[in-house]
Amino acid sequence: MAASAPSLSFLFLLLTLFQGISIANATVFTLLNQCGYTIWPGTLSGNGAAALGDGGFSLSPGASVQFQAPPGWSGRFWTRTGCNFDESGNGRCLTGDCGGTLKCAGGGTPPVSLAEFTVAAGPGEKDFYDVSLVDGYNVGVGVKPVGSGSGDCQYAGCVTDLNAKCPPELRVTDPGTGNVVACKSACAAFDAPEFCCTGDHATPQTCSPSQYSVLFKDACPTAYSYAYDDASSTCTCSGSDYLITFCPTGS
Repeated sequence: MAASAPSLSFLFLLLTLFQGISIANATVFTLLNQCGYTIWPGTLSGNGAAALGDGGFSLSPGASVQFQAPPGWSGRFWTRTGCNFDESGNGRCLTGDCGGTLKCAGGGTPPVSLAEFTVAAGPGEKDFYDVSLVDGYNVGVGVKPVGSGSGDCQYAGCVTDLNAKCPPELRVTDPGTGNVVACKSACAAFDAPEFCCTGDHATPQTCSPSQYSVLFKDACPTAYSYAYDDASSTCTCSGSDYLITFCPTGS
């Protein structure tokens, strides 16, 4: 006698169970705006995963939002400033713009501060994360592991206002006010192999810190300052959720 097909109620129970396991294993990202003004965070997911928060949204001063990322997720978070969008979500931002749209389909235009993650694919594996200034700086950002994570689980970030310390040759200013709104990387400013770690300078042995990356590193010791700044900038943790704070010291 042939075996009977599983009942719909049994299949629903299995689906609910698998969904519960997936949610339990998800990594929770909390984005907090401690800036004294509205920001427009952007998100970019790798590996073909759906964009968290539809790729971009507004966040008022003091507000926060949470997203769940599945095991194995990788991607980045940044924020945009000085944005003006219409009802259709079309518009522009002074910094971090992602193609003139509220919901980003790609990364933010440099200079922009980045929080980057690769989440563990399975139990016992490590998450990798960093705060990067390789593409320049627009606002301070900090990443703090929260919950019951294990391992090194270090704080990563740039809490210093680099716009106030930015050399004149790297400054990006607001055309309306003249205020410094972002600080370029030396690579973006000069497009030279020794700053971009390209051509004859494409290895760790041939691409050394520059006076500009040293300035970034001195101000933000736990952030990536240039392409080969791995040793003191990549953090790991297992089984943690993460708090990403924009303007960690307020602004």
